[in-house]
Amino acid sequence: MKEMIKMVVVLTILSCFSGGLLAKLRDVTKEPIAQQVLELVTAPVLRTIFEGASNDPTADRFTVTDGEQERDVFVAAYDGEPTTIAFETSAKGYGGDVGLMVAINVNEDKLMAVSVTTHTETPGLGGEAKEDPDFAAQFAGLGLDKPVKVTKDGGEINALSGATITSRAVCAAATEALDVYKNLKPQLSEELEGMK
Repeated sequence: MKEMIKMVVVLTILSCFSGGLLAKLRDVTKEPIAQQVLELVTAPVLRTIFEGASNDPTADRFTVTDGEQERDVFVAAYDGEPTTIAFETSAKGYGGDVGLMVAINVNEDKLMAVSVTTHTETPGLGGEAKEDPDFAAQFAGLGLDKPVKVTKDGGEINALSGATITSRAVCAAATEALDVYKNLKPQLSEELEGMK
């Protein structure tokens, strides 16, 4: 019986030590990982959707609380005026979640651009959502008044050939972004006023 108690005590101590070590490692690596994601994933996408911006949107950003989720909001200024924001949403695609960076012009309440940030879709089919500029261009100018959908579902977006599920995921992520924007507009407007 004493042997059993010793083993339980030793295993408990080792488990606590290992758990503490892993928690510390997570805390130490959290910031460097976030910085790498910002530099290698987010920044290239922001340069694409905020083409011609007079500022650095990766530097001009703030965080808003959306329910229990915190969202990084990136701000683009044109002619020195902060008029466009972008943040990331996601939706379930064929191979997993499809991350989408959505830019919205706050003066016009319209989508300015979208770009896929992350995905695990099939290369050559769903993967084209990230690579095909014509697909992404269809989202520019869409308003807040109705959900974004592919033409098969009664919407305006032509789905990628052979990748309807991925196309629907991108539309769902764009619709979620518009809903988030509508809900957070007072908070977003206040933040933008503070940046002027």
